[in-house]
Amino acid sequence: MLDTLITSKTRIKLLLKFFLNSSSESYLRNLEDEFGESTNSIRLELNKFEQAGLLNSRILGNKKMFRANTQHPLFPEIHNLLFKHLGFDQIIEKVVKNLGDIDKVFLVGKFAKGIDTEIIDLIFMGEEVNKNYLIELIEKAEKLIKRKIRYLVFTTSEMQKYLKQKPTTDFLLLWKRE
Repeated sequence: MLDTLITSKTRIKLLLKFFLNSSSESYLRNLEDEFGESTNSIRLELNKFEQAGLLNSRILGNKKMFRANTQHPLFPEIHNLLFKHLGFDQIIEKVVKNLGDIDKVFLVGKFAKGIDTEIIDLIFMGEEVNKNYLIELIEKAEKLIKRKIRYLVFTTSEMQKYLKQKPTTDFLLLWKRE
Protein backbone atom coordinates (compact mmCIF):
# COMPACT_ATOMS: atom_id res chain seq x y z
CA MET A 1 0.00 0.00 0.00
CA LEU A 2 2.66 2.52 1.02
CA ASP A 3 4.74 1.87 -2.10
CA THR A 4 1.85 3.04 -4.29
CA LEU A 5 1.66 6.33 -2.41
CA ILE A 6 5.41 6.84 -2.08
CA THR A 7 7.38 5.71 -5.11
CA SER A 8 10.86 6.23 -3.65
CA LYS A 9 12.03 3.01 -1.98
CA THR A 10 14.73 5.00 -0.18
CA ARG A 11 12.10 7.34 1.26
CA ILE A 12 10.02 4.39 2.50
CA LYS A 13 13.10 2.83 4.14
CA LEU A 14 13.90 6.13 5.86
CA LEU A 15 10.32 6.50 7.09
CA LEU A 16 10.44 2.98 8.55
CA LYS A 17 13.87 3.58 10.06
CA PHE A 18 13.06 6.82 11.85
CA PHE A 19 9.29 6.94 12.31
CA LEU A 20 8.55 3.40 13.43
CA ASN A 21 10.78 3.70 16.49
CA SER A 22 11.34 7.34 17.38
CA SER A 23 14.50 6.56 19.39
CA SER A 24 16.19 5.22 16.25
CA GLU A 25 19.19 7.33 15.23
CA SER A 26 21.64 6.86 12.39
CA TYR A 27 24.15 8.54 10.07
CA LEU A 28 24.62 8.47 6.31
CA ARG A 29 27.29 5.76 5.96
CA ASN A 30 25.46 3.47 8.36
CA LEU A 31 22.26 3.89 6.33
CA GLU A 32 24.21 3.11 3.15
CA ASP A 33 25.31 -0.23 4.61
CA GLU A 34 21.88 -0.97 6.06
CA PHE A 35 19.88 -0.12 2.93
CA GLY A 36 22.42 -1.30 0.36
CA GLU A 37 21.93 1.92 -1.61
CA SER A 38 24.15 4.77 -2.74
CA THR A 39 24.89 7.57 -0.30
CA ASN A 40 23.72 10.07 -2.91
CA SER A 41 20.10 8.89 -2.99
CA ILE A 42 20.00 8.56 0.80
CA ARG A 43 21.55 12.02 1.31
CA LEU A 44 18.95 13.63 -0.99
CA GLU A 45 16.08 12.10 0.97
CA LEU A 46 17.63 12.92 4.34
CA ASN A 47 18.03 16.54 3.28
CA LYS A 48 14.39 16.71 2.13
CA PHE A 49 13.17 15.28 5.44
CA GLU A 50 15.41 17.61 7.43
CA GLN A 51 14.31 20.69 5.45
CA ALA A 52 10.68 19.72 6.00
CA GLY A 53 11.36 19.51 9.75
CA LEU A 54 10.57 15.78 9.91
CA LEU A 55 14.14 14.88 10.95
CA ASN A 56 16.45 16.51 13.46
CA SER A 57 20.21 16.23 13.17
CA ARG A 58 23.19 16.68 15.44
CA ILE A 59 26.93 16.37 14.97
CA LEU A 60 28.63 13.55 16.86
CA GLY A 61 32.36 13.54 16.17
CA ASN A 62 32.61 13.62 12.40
CA LYS A 63 29.14 12.13 11.84
CA LYS A 64 25.85 13.89 11.27
CA MET A 65 23.29 11.86 13.23
CA PHE A 66 19.64 11.90 12.17
CA ARG A 67 16.56 11.20 14.28
CA ALA A 68 12.81 11.69 13.81
CA ASN A 69 11.43 15.00 15.03
CA THR A 70 8.75 13.72 17.40
CA GLN A 71 7.53 17.29 17.93
CA HIS A 72 6.56 17.66 14.27
CA PRO A 73 2.75 17.81 13.89
CA LEU A 74 2.80 14.98 11.34
CA PHE A 75 4.90 12.60 13.44
CA PRO A 76 1.93 10.77 15.07
CA GLU A 77 0.15 10.40 11.74
CA ILE A 78 3.23 9.05 9.95
CA HIS A 79 3.90 6.67 12.85
CA ASN A 80 0.30 5.38 12.74
CA LEU A 81 0.37 5.06 8.95
CA LEU A 82 3.48 2.89 9.20
CA PHE A 83 1.85 0.71 11.86
CA LYS A 84 -1.13 0.17 9.58
CA HIS A 85 1.07 -0.42 6.53
CA LEU A 86 2.97 -3.15 8.37
CA GLY A 87 -0.19 -4.64 9.87
CA PHE A 88 0.78 -4.06 13.50
CA ASP A 89 -2.66 -2.64 14.26
CA GLN A 90 -4.23 -5.91 13.07
CA ILE A 91 -1.74 -8.03 15.01
CA ILE A 92 -2.55 -6.22 18.23
CA GLU A 93 -6.29 -6.23 17.62
CA LYS A 94 -6.42 -9.93 16.73
CA VAL A 95 -3.87 -11.27 19.19
CA VAL A 96 -4.25 -9.35 22.46
CA LYS A 97 -8.04 -9.61 22.80
CA ASN A 98 -9.08 -12.56 24.98
CA LEU A 99 -5.50 -13.81 25.23
CA GLY A 100 -5.25 -13.82 28.99
CA ASP A 101 -3.39 -11.60 31.42
CA ILE A 102 -1.30 -9.55 28.96
CA ASP A 103 0.19 -6.29 30.26
CA LYS A 104 2.32 -5.19 27.32
CA VAL A 105 3.34 -6.17 23.80
CA PHE A 106 6.76 -5.18 22.45
CA LEU A 107 8.16 -5.18 18.96
CA VAL A 108 11.80 -6.34 18.91
CA GLY A 109 14.36 -7.30 16.31
CA LYS A 110 14.89 -5.59 12.97
CA PHE A 111 11.49 -3.90 12.82
CA ALA A 112 12.08 -2.22 16.18
CA LYS A 113 15.18 -0.70 14.60
CA GLY A 114 13.17 0.45 11.59
CA ILE A 115 14.42 -2.19 9.17
CA ASP A 116 11.73 -3.76 6.98
CA THR A 117 11.81 -7.55 6.98
CA GLU A 118 9.48 -10.47 6.33
CA ILE A 119 9.63 -11.63 9.97
CA ILE A 120 8.06 -9.70 12.83
CA ASP A 121 9.42 -10.40 16.32
CA LEU A 122 7.08 -9.78 19.26
CA ILE A 123 7.31 -10.19 23.02
CA PHE A 124 4.14 -10.58 25.05
CA MET A 125 4.49 -9.65 28.70
CA GLY A 126 2.03 -11.19 31.10
CA GLU A 127 1.64 -13.62 33.94
CA GLU A 128 -0.94 -16.01 32.51
CA VAL A 129 -1.11 -16.32 28.74
CA ASN A 130 -3.21 -18.84 26.83
CA LYS A 131 -0.40 -20.11 24.59
CA ASN A 132 -2.61 -22.41 22.49
CA TYR A 133 -4.90 -19.49 21.70
CA LEU A 134 -1.84 -17.30 21.01
CA ILE A 135 -0.56 -19.78 18.41
CA GLU A 136 -3.98 -19.86 16.74
CA LEU A 137 -4.19 -16.06 16.64
CA ILE A 138 -0.63 -15.66 15.36
CA GLU A 139 -1.43 -17.97 12.46
CA LYS A 140 -4.50 -15.89 11.57
CA ALA A 141 -2.57 -12.62 11.85
CA GLU A 142 0.20 -13.99 9.60
CA LYS A 143 -2.35 -14.68 6.87
CA LEU A 144 -3.82 -11.18 7.24
CA ILE A 145 -0.52 -9.32 7.00
CA LYS A 146 1.34 -11.82 4.80
CA ARG A 147 4.41 -11.90 7.07
CA LYS A 148 5.80 -14.42 9.55
CA ILE A 149 5.55 -13.64 13.26
CA ARG A 150 7.98 -14.94 15.89
CA TYR A 151 7.04 -14.41 19.49
CA LEU A 152 8.16 -14.87 23.07
CA VAL A 153 6.08 -14.76 26.23
CA PHE A 154 7.79 -13.21 29.26
CA THR A 155 6.62 -12.65 32.79
CA THR A 156 6.99 -9.12 34.15
CA SER A 157 10.26 -9.95 35.94
CA GLU A 158 11.71 -11.70 32.87
CA MET A 159 10.80 -8.69 30.73
CA GLN A 160 12.44 -6.26 33.15
CA LYS A 161 15.69 -8.27 32.98
CA TYR A 162 15.50 -8.38 29.18
CA LEU A 163 14.88 -4.62 28.86
CA LYS A 164 17.84 -3.78 31.13
CA GLN A 165 20.18 -5.62 28.73
CA LYS A 166 18.97 -3.86 25.57
CA PRO A 167 19.32 -0.31 24.27
CA THR A 168 16.03 1.53 23.75
CA THR A 169 16.39 1.22 19.97
CA ASP A 170 16.10 -2.58 20.23
CA PHE A 171 12.48 -2.63 21.37
CA LEU A 172 9.31 -0.69 20.83
CA LEU A 173 6.21 -0.76 23.02
CA LEU A 174 3.25 -1.57 20.74
CA TRP A 175 0.50 -1.95 23.27
CA LYS A 176 -0.09 -1.74 27.02
CA ARG A 177 -3.08 -2.44 29.18
CA GLU A 178 -5.01 0.73 29.92
